[in-house]
Amino acid sequence: MTRLMVTTLCAAAAAFSAAPAMAAEQCAARADMIKALGEKFHESPTALGVVNPNVIVEVFVSDQGTWTILASDTRGQSCVVSVGEGWESGLTTAALPGT
Repeated sequence: MTRLMVTTLCAAAAAFSAAPAMAAEQCAARADMIKALGEKFHESPTALGVVNPNVIVEVFVSDQGTWTILASDTRGQSCVVSVGEGWESGLTTAALPGT
């Protein structure tokens, strides 16, 4: 889990330090991003984490299992960090002998 968080935080930092041409493809006003995620993919906010005082990371998930991770700054700009399919909210743990 720690490795996933470090990877996500690094990706979020990279998203906000990307070249302007690349950022234009992946970034937009947060309100526009949230509206598009809801309308196009039926994704809604599921989790939120603070990266630093200027950036938060949000996870949006649909009932069909698609997901998007956004990094948003204090100016209202959001950038897509990652997208995918097959999101599962519940954690499954294997039964270990003796437990």
